[in-house]
Amino acid sequence: MHEQATRKRRILLIALALACTVSMAHAQSFPTKPVRIVVPQPPGGGFDQVGRLLAERMARVTGQSFIVDNRTGSGTLVGTDAAAKAPADGYTLLVGSISNLALNPGLYPNLPYDSLRDFEPIGLIVSYSYTLVARKDLPFNTLQEVLAYARANPGKLNYASAGNGSGQHVLAAALWHLANVNLTHVPYRGAQPAYQDLLGGRVDLFFDLSPTARGQVDAGNVRALAVSGAARNSMHPQVPTVQETGAAPLELESWFGLFAPAKTPPEVLQKLRADFAKVAAMPEVQETLLKTGGKPMALIGDDARALVKRDVDHWAKLVKTLAIRAE
Repeated sequence: MHEQATRKRRILLIALALACTVSMAHAQSFPTKPVRIVVPQPPGGGFDQVGRLLAERMARVTGQSFIVDNRTGSGTLVGTDAAAKAPADGYTLLVGSISNLALNPGLYPNLPYDSLRDFEPIGLIVSYSYTLVARKDLPFNTLQEVLAYARANPGKLNYASAGNGSGQHVLAAALWHLANVNLTHVPYRGAQPAYQDLLGGRVDLFFDLSPTARGQVDAGNVRALAVSGAARNSMHPQVPTVQETGAAPLELESWFGLFAPAKTPPEVLQKLRADFAKVAAMPEVQETLLKTGGKPMALIGDDARALVKRDVDHWAKLVKTLAIRAE
């Protein structure tokens, strides 16, 4: 009996050693085929720009192809859900943002994925603030003046968004709610048609991602009133934050990063995070992000998870309180 027990323990130890050896070898060789990065929005936007930057640099670090897959539909819902249900082998990743992971849980009563349960963060690489812009002939120079008029004239001012439930919509609605004013929402199918009407004087205000708003502000087509971040944006240092104006205790920066489906093997996650850290540390990557008005980040694994959880808890609750819906 003693010999049999000893033999079983030896066999178990050998099996565990072999399993560890196989896992280490798998992690060292990963990836052995192209990796797909799901971008849940069309080409050209913030999701796509981050996805293509990561794909190019991750390919350079690993020597393997990283391919961007623009999976669009229902805002960010279709692509994010597809990534959540992909095989958890490290070969399908997702560009995640505050939009699809922190806002969607509040926007959709029956969200088909769970942002915290169904994804493992690889890392967060950049955050962007939003800039509140006004049509250039709006007779107000500050956010305080806009709010004073809105309080005296409920519903007379309107604001554009890139669609119901978009980041532009949620952020603006949160600001008006916290400032206790009533403005009329005018949703569009994307930022470009919103700008067409803003420049044409048919809508009054638009809270857009700062990198997108920059061109219109610099060209003098619109007037910047405030930015949503904790600090002023280096592209427009003269523009105050929302909190500096005293309008509301509101702060939002839209982070972007790389996520894997839950249950991806730990050794694969470790390899992906190590490669991601190398990309985030590249001076040319940080320079590119700064030039587009971003704040470079390098939050890996647990640090990224903590920030994501904070924003999921805060924004999902606020969106429900505001009764904002994606449709």
